[in-house]
Amino acid sequence: MTNLALFKDAILLIDLPEDGLVAGDVGVIVERHNVPGMETGYSVEFFDMLGNTVAVVTVSASALRRPTPADRPVVRQIPRPVVA
Repeated sequence: MTNLALFKDAILLIDLPEDGLVAGDVGVIVERHNVPGMETGYSVEFFDMLGNTVAVVTVSASALRRPTPADRPVVRQIPRPVVA
């Protein structure tokens, strides 16, 4: 995996159900983590369509890729919990 630039989009390649994220979600790289002897990691912030943060996760570089011209945005709705 090549280096990903800070404050650029990245596409998640794995599901992170505990964070409400699925492969294909697009986030913004906010930090790079270099630990000797380990794979580079990145903190990535994910937003809803209104710009609200929905998750900030740290994953290994192999869990991300850069967008390409072949990628298209898609919208999926997250079911909201029913409040009694």
